[in-house]
Amino acid sequence: MSEPIVVEAGKYTAEELLARLRDGDRLVVKAEILGSPEELTLRYDGTTYYCDTPTTLHKHDDEAEMEECMRHYGYVKEAGAN
Repeated sequence: MSEPIVVEAGKYTAEELLARLRDGDRLVVKAEILGSPEELTLRYDGTTYYCDTPTTLHKHDDEAEMEECMRHYGYVKEAGAN
């Protein structure tokens, strides 16, 4: 398994992150959660998308669910953001 790629929350669009996951990359997202710096891992095993937070492992059956999760928690850059 390759080394995870570290990214800052809000730096990339959902499509950019999903493309990396489809390519087999494991992403470590640095985010601020409830005022504390945290790291979470995003990965895809070819069937299921995973969002592994410090407290919960979220499993998603398709890209739409994964994208919704990433948007909900603020991990992606929204359209029009710099």
